[in-house]
Amino acid sequence: MSKHFVHSEPVAVAFLSSPVGLLRVSADARGVTAIDRISKRGKARHAGDARARRHAATAVKQLREYFAGKRRRFDVPLHLEGTEFQLRAWAEMRRIPYGTTISYASQASRLGNPRATRAVGSANGANPVPIIVPCHRVIASDGSLGGYSLGLSMKRALLDLEQRS
Repeated sequence: MSKHFVHSEPVAVAFLSSPVGLLRVSADARGVTAIDRISKRGKARHAGDARARRHAATAVKQLREYFAGKRRRFDVPLHLEGTEFQLRAWAEMRRIPYGTTISYASQASRLGNPRATRAVGSANGANPVPIIVPCHRVIASDGSLGGYSLGLSMKRALLDLEQRS
């Protein structure tokens, strides 16, 4: 995803083949910084310190468990950078229970500004760690999927996975 902020710390990178495609997980010493879906595996990068490598490896392990239907909550440390509103929107998404969806309007209300539906959509679209911060659980008020930075087919697949588990 090109929408996340650039981190100045060295990062470790790990890869995971998943039911929704090849995922690249990046982490620094403070936590996971990004998850991207990519088309081709690169080399794992170990520029970060041991903590960065551990965060990337833990995220990959937890994502494997999620895709196997054995994990419903992620507890890997995150290092997210964004505006104050984005950080609040991402924190609110982490409160949406596994297998549940809410509307963008509901998320805006939970953030204390019911008219901020478009701002919520923009913040969710800038989420650098999809799946762990479950922006796929936010849908349009009419029940349609709305948007998803990694594609609507991936959003549908994630929602279907959570309904089966």
